[in-house]
Amino acid sequence: MATAQAIDTGEYKLFPSPRNRHRIVFAHQVFVPYPYALIVMDEFGFQGRYSLFAAYRLKDGKNGQVASFELEADVEIFNRKFVPD
Repeated sequence: MATAQAIDTGEYKLFPSPRNRHRIVFAHQVFVPYPYALIVMDEFGFQGRYSLFAAYRLKDGKNGQVASFELEADVEIFNRKFVPD
């Protein structure tokens, strides 16, 4: 089994989702404190590129996920449509 390379941003330790088309940490990010929520990014209808990462927030040791977006407008779409299960 292959292991994902961790990305350390200084704020988070990130592990890319295997479903990502892009394994880029874009400028606009949203941390959600739900490490086990199933987030299907393709269903949100974003305009730009995006990626999803399992995340460990370094400042407080909290696990969750980081959704990363190329366009700031997509952050608003995510915040409006995301409902944790």
